[in-house]
Amino acid sequence: QVQLGESGGGLVQAGGSLRLSCAASGRTISNYDMGWFRRAPGKERSFVAAIHWRSGSTSYADSVKGRFTISRDNAKNTVYLQMSRLKPEDTAVYYCASRPNGGVDFGSWGQGTQVTVSS
Repeated sequence: QVQLGESGGGLVQAGGSLRLSCAASGRTISNYDMGWFRRAPGKERSFVAAIHWRSGSTSYADSVKGRFTISRDNAKNTVYLQMSRLKPEDTAVYYCASRPNGGVDFGSWGQGTQVTVSS
C-alpha cells in the first residue's frame, strides 16, 4: 500500500497560483496512476486531474482545464498540481490518490490540504 501526504495548500487571492505536492512512501508511484480530487464545502468529492502511470497522459475536469497542470516526478516519488488563475470556486480540500496500473479505483488517499481562494 502506498501512503500519500499532501502539502502546499493555503490562502490565495483570486487570480493567484499555488502548487500542491503529494509525497508518496511505501511504494514507488511509477506503477500507479495518480490523481487529484477535491471536496468543496457542502459538496461531494470530485475529480480534478489524473496522470497515467506509464504514458504520462493527463486528464482534467472541465472546470480546471487550461488552469491546472498535473505532473509527476517518479525519482522523487512525488506528484504535483500546479494551479493558476485560481477562482473562489476552487476553494476546497484537495486530496491526492493512487490507483495501481490496471486497477479500477483510486484506493489510497492522502489526508488532504486546504486551498482557500478569496475574492
